[in-house]
Amino acid sequence: MPQNKSQSIYPKGNPLIRLIRNQSKQKFLVISAAFSSILNKLFDLAPPILIGISIDVVVREKSSYLANFGFKSVPIQLLVLAIASFIIWTAESFFEYLYALLWRNLAQKTQHNLRIEAYKHLQELEMSFFENDSSGRLLSILNDDINQLERFLDQGANQLIQLIITVILVGSAMLFLAPGVAIFAFIPIPIILLGSVNFQRKLAPKYKDVRDKAGDLAARLSNNLGGMLTIKSFATESWELKRLSLDSYSYQKSNSAAIKLSAAFIPLIRFAILFAFLAILIIGGLRAWNGNLEIGVYSFLVFITQRLLWPLTTLGHVLDDYQRSMASTNRVLDLIDRPILISSGSLRLKRNNIKGNIIFKNVSFQYNDRNKLLNDFNLEILAGTTIGIVGPTGSGKSSLVKLILRLYSISSGQIELDGVSIEKFYLPDLRKSIALVSQEVYLFHGTIEENIAYGNNNASSFEIRKAAKLSEADDFIGKLPEGYKTLVGERGQKLSGGQCQRIALARAILKNAPILILDEATASVDNETEAAIQRSLAKITSNRTTLVIAHRLSTIKNADKIIVLNEGRIVESGTHDYLLKKEGLYSDLWRVQAGYNQTLK
Repeated sequence: MPQNKSQSIYPKGNPLIRLIRNQSKQKFLVISAAFSSILNKLFDLAPPILIGISIDVVVREKSSYLANFGFKSVPIQLLVLAIASFIIWTAESFFEYLYALLWRNLAQKTQHNLRIEAYKHLQELEMSFFENDSSGRLLSILNDDINQLERFLDQGANQLIQLIITVILVGSAMLFLAPGVAIFAFIPIPIILLGSVNFQRKLAPKYKDVRDKAGDLAARLSNNLGGMLTIKSFATESWELKRLSLDSYSYQKSNSAAIKLSAAFIPLIRFAILFAFLAILIIGGLRAWNGNLEIGVYSFLVFITQRLLWPLTTLGHVLDDYQRSMASTNRVLDLIDRPILISSGSLRLKRNNIKGNIIFKNVSFQYNDRNKLLNDFNLEILAGTTIGIVGPTGSGKSSLVKLILRLYSISSGQIELDGVSIEKFYLPDLRKSIALVSQEVYLFHGTIEENIAYGNNNASSFEIRKAAKLSEADDFIGKLPEGYKTLVGERGQKLSGGQCQRIALARAILKNAPILILDEATASVDNETEAAIQRSLAKITSNRTTLVIAHRLSTIKNADKIIVLNEGRIVESGTHDYLLKKEGLYSDLWRVQAGYNQTLK
């Protein structure tokens, strides 16, 4: 299928460049934050200059540097220095507040934008993506990986900008004042930069491995929390604890390897800085002692050398945060850049105009890495009729539903709704016109009322209750302590399977879609619930196209037409009575279930 043209695909490459392109709308905020960092550093570097000038005032008095500007007396010169110090410190404090505010706002906005963009894109991906990936890994990307960016944007970006400004300004000032001495301060810089690049190259794969191990750990936790009932029923707590411990240890080991390398960086830089500082201290001191260097300039060099080189020790932390955040950024952007295989059409679909005639024309389909399930499949479902679909497990029953909803792409052929290919319809419109009740009901954590009204937030309490009555759910809801305000728990775990099914049916009824699909909705419910659902179907299937995929054949015996699938082909079709007389697969299935029910009696 063609990729959605509206989806921007950024080229692979440097993660920082990819991030900047992705967040190009925040260009003004980035520039403002960077400008504030630069101004803060300019004012931050001024005090050593003031110290040098003040020493020059005390030593040279009326012939000092300030005296050239008309300030002849020492008290006046010191007052000027005091006023300048007040202005500089105030400006430095203001821009420190401003850059902290702007960088943090940028971090929060970037996190928010990336999380929303990634989740939005995730919802547009085909179902096969979710079948091949784990929810735990995806949660790790949407939460942990995106949060990693905050560390770098909060502090690292500012430190990196200020480090560059410091090297340029301080280096230029030192070379201007005393080039013969300043050269010794620059000797360690190439060593530090080369070491930084080398460390960065070695850290990148290690932090990628850290994020991958974090994803594996999150996947394990997600699976275990979701399968707690199975774990307890099989008494495998100790085994699962052991498996979790192994994943956690792998994450710890991967992190330790990265930390071991990054921790060695700062001590090596400090030795390089020590060499430069000692050189300035001794060589500059000897020149000042011999009268070849002014005392004020020497004082400035001693103070400013630390300001030049000591920030380089933060380079290790900055690179560490950078590599962690960029490893996470790559994972997030790789998710965002994943092509959307099922693209939406542009033809709008009005629910009131839908008749509900569905035709499969020479449809071929297969799941990834599997044999072809449907091959030149043809089926017509007349508008307003109820069609039962039965067949052995794996015969393709549920696949028909997934293809009508466009959860998967067909290999060839065409599926039409009222004579128009469903690929031409605006995808949300198509899916809103179909109400699905599946065998595995998913209820969201919230009240019964909220779950029935899911997807129809404007529904009134009267409409919600009417839908519940049609689904035979109103009686049991009324017996609950809080009625429709009862919390269902995560995945509806506070309710029985039959109760969840009836709530799901009420949700589908309230949707009031022209096409209703029941995908084995009675396969795992008790006889009472099955009978209740059958009574509901008699009321809600009139004047709408209904597909009932049934494991229990009693559910579809009153259907207008029943088709029997086997290995992706229609092997029988007709009414319930006709198929029984035909003595085929349907008749065999009916006798098996009828005999089973008779045995139970």
